[in-house]
Amino acid sequence: MTKGTGCSILSALQDLPSAPWPVLRSKMEKHLQVISVLQWVISFLAMGAAGTVLLIYMFCTDLWVIAAMYTAWLIFDWNTPKQGGRRSSWVRNWTMWTYFRDYFPIRLIKTHNLLPSRNYIFGYHPHGIFSFGAFCNFGTEATGFSKKFPGIKPSLATLAGNFRMPVFRDYLMSGGICPVNRNSIDYLLSQNGTGNAVVIVVGGAAESLNCAPGKNSVTLNNRKGFVRLALQQGSDLVPVYSFGENDVYKQVIFEERTWWRLAQKRLQKIIGFAPCLFHGCGFFSSDSWGMVPYNKPITTIVGEPITVPKIEQPPRDMVDLYHAMYINSLTSLFDKYKTRFGLKESDILHIH
Repeated sequence: MTKGTGCSILSALQDLPSAPWPVLRSKMEKHLQVISVLQWVISFLAMGAAGTVLLIYMFCTDLWVIAAMYTAWLIFDWNTPKQGGRRSSWVRNWTMWTYFRDYFPIRLIKTHNLLPSRNYIFGYHPHGIFSFGAFCNFGTEATGFSKKFPGIKPSLATLAGNFRMPVFRDYLMSGGICPVNRNSIDYLLSQNGTGNAVVIVVGGAAESLNCAPGKNSVTLNNRKGFVRLALQQGSDLVPVYSFGENDVYKQVIFEERTWWRLAQKRLQKIIGFAPCLFHGCGFFSSDSWGMVPYNKPITTIVGEPITVPKIEQPPRDMVDLYHAMYINSLTSLFDKYKTRFGLKESDILHIH
């Protein structure tokens, strides 16, 4: 064997063990990303119901003392979600959320500075199915909200019914998530100092029934309560638009006035959220159907704040004026950034 040949073989043997590692690591990271997203989807859909059933079951076992103690704590702690909640910096900075972020991936883009001496109401659009962009950007620190907006504390508002669910309520509060009701938002904007940003997904459940890949539409024309609230508290309005939020799930959209559509709307009024018929991909393959969302990029743009005066009893024409200003600002934000994130210049934002 020649010296040159021996060196070549030795070099090949040294490279052999390290060759599969990048591929293996990439696969491991991909699985961790899928698991981190799937745990949030399952938690949102089932943790509240599972916690309630478990609590009731424990009362029928030798663990009834633990169930009784937790129930007593639940009663004592009942109003905490409406009084600023109980956020945890530790939970908001879990490494799991970086895997969640990287799965899609999700990005947060700042366009203007926000003053810690003011309070804000962020209007988030569109709703999508699960509002992944809203949760990742404002319910965790995965995209660096606190570093991009120093002195501003975000509170993502969601259905008040979620805070009646054992265990799940604590999970939500740990991320700084609060009920989307008047008492909770009033407390954050009037009794919690300044530097607060309440994030409201304005379109709500009604908007989720119309979301689909490639569809750029928001439910906003008759949504004026958040504007009235901003005027009453003197909190500035900030339009927020997430490109790609509607692309992560495919949904069957029923025609208006059909039996299925009427059933969806009736259930929405009863349970508070829209029972959408949607699907993503499977856990092991993107070619199969499942609960895992498609890994499509979501880019959230935080727009320029609209300065709002404090008027305790704003007249209707004042609410209409600032509502129109908000719509114009949101439309301008969409038009300015749409071509940077895969849309055409001719694409427009449909406002219903």
